[in-house]
Amino acid sequence: MALKSLLNLRKRSNSDDDTKERYTSQPPTRPASSEHTLQGEEGSPSDEQIKRATRLRRFFAYSASFGYLVSWVFLILILVGNTSDKAVLRNVYFYKLDLADIIPASVPNAQLINSIAQSIGLHDFYQVGLWNFCEGYINEGITYCSEPETLYWFNPVEVIMNELLSGATVAIPTAIITILSVLRITSQIMFGFFLTACVLNFVLIFVSPILPVKSRWWSLPLSIFSFASMILVLAASIIGTVISFAFKYAAEAQSDLNIHAEVGTYMFVFMWIATGFTMWSFAVHSGMGCCCASKRDLKSGRRLIRPDGRIIHAG
Repeated sequence: MALKSLLNLRKRSNSDDDTKERYTSQPPTRPASSEHTLQGEEGSPSDEQIKRATRLRRFFAYSASFGYLVSWVFLILILVGNTSDKAVLRNVYFYKLDLADIIPASVPNAQLINSIAQSIGLHDFYQVGLWNFCEGYINEGITYCSEPETLYWFNPVEVIMNELLSGATVAIPTAIITILSVLRITSQIMFGFFLTACVLNFVLIFVSPILPVKSRWWSLPLSIFSFASMILVLAASIIGTVISFAFKYAAEAQSDLNIHAEVGTYMFVFMWIATGFTMWSFAVHSGMGCCCASKRDLKSGRRLIRPDGRIIHAG
């Protein structure tokens, strides 16, 4: 009886060993849903996988391009503003000097003197754009705009003296000459900055939605150009704002003259809208240098696609 039990136990042990051997000798089976495993186990990801994985990067790339487009449109409006007496353009100027009643009413015969000033060539107002100035009368509107000039700057003393009758002169204090020299330099810097930024933003409109999506390495040179464009627009807007308000303050500070000045609302708004959108695009390009997977990241295996669609670093 004991011998029979021992034989049965040995047969059961041999049966278990055979089962274990057959189990270990078989290769491990892959899960049925092998297409959902991490990218990298079966080669490069498909085009559809790359398209889904780079969706966020494409969104930011197109948003940067849109920012440059908006900025470029407003930069164009700044460049063409005040160049002619046409709708919208006539309202886009940096500042406007109102000399209609330059002699205060408190002065005896002020109305007669103002009429004489107009008769010898003085206009009611002068408004200044990036390329030229326009002049006119309150009841008639703009009557003349000067020819657009590269690196233009508005010299009020020269303009007024040129419009007075022959033989009329104006004594110019030394302090005014110094101020005009500073105005000339800053105005020409502003002109160059706006024009250069307009060209840069136009180019960035087309390269922004393409190159950064291919590789994060493209974000570095694009960030450099974007930073340069942002600095140019920002500096030009600051210079334009300072010049406009400085002219307004200087003109209205003359207590013995009844001069009014106003800052161009359209020009002021256009400048800072262009600046804001350029700054946004620069921030996007800077962020894409380290964030959001590119096509090159996925094809080279530096970034992997998880089963849930998330992107992880390899290793």
